[in-house]
Amino acid sequence: MIVTTVNVNGVRAAVRQRSAENLGLLAWLVGSAADVVCLQETRADDEQLRTALAPAVADGWRLAAASPHLKGRSGVAVLSRHPVTAVRLMESDEFGEHGRYIEVDTAGVTVASVYMQTGEAGTDRQLEKERFMAALAQRMAAMSDDGREAVVCGDWNIAHTENDIKNWRGNVKKSGFLPGERQWLSELLDSGWVDVVRVLHPDVAGPYSWWSWRGRAFDNDAGWRIDYQLATRPLAARARAARVERADAYALRWSDHAPVTVEYS
Repeated sequence: MIVTTVNVNGVRAAVRQRSAENLGLLAWLVGSAADVVCLQETRADDEQLRTALAPAVADGWRLAAASPHLKGRSGVAVLSRHPVTAVRLMESDEFGEHGRYIEVDTAGVTVASVYMQTGEAGTDRQLEKERFMAALAQRMAAMSDDGREAVVCGDWNIAHTENDIKNWRGNVKKSGFLPGERQWLSELLDSGWVDVVRVLHPDVAGPYSWWSWRGRAFDNDAGWRIDYQLATRPLAARARAARVERADAYALRWSDHAPVTVEYS
């Protein structure tokens, strides 16, 4: 099974982006070998999402989605080439309808798509992010206790270590690289979840998955590794390859994130 996760930075924009050159999201899906694709930041309600992805659905992809609670914000989805036998949202009074989490059962595995808040240190936005982190950890603990093979994919908006962000010195007091966020992620890994990409690419800078549109961040590979696949140990043991599908050039990008793909045997 091959699983890919990507923040599309607006699904309708990702479909239009590079469409004239047949290099946008839909063209990428046609060429992808993935069995399951997790999307984040769709910024689309169910009708808009299904319209944007209509060609992919017509090609046989099954679609499950959680719409944003605010127009033009968040939104997550899962595409699968296999039947989807169950769909679940986060059981949270605050975040259940925010369009930041969805999980499906497909091909004998539970796959979740998550989009964590960006946050802002010292503000209510950061407090909201921390509440979401707590709710997500609770859900992941329940999944782990079930003993199921599961993987939680998405844009976590946290760079875990200095190897996960090029300019770590300039971001030590900013959301996304705060000590508390990094410790929270460490605790998830200590509880039994596995950062599959890092295990397969140990002790190296990156591979980064997000670069600012501004300046020459992409050309200089001054990025962040914030798109993860965290798998339960039984599934992680079957991971045999991982890669970031980085565009060959800045002009060929259809999102500020690149797809992160893991092959499980």
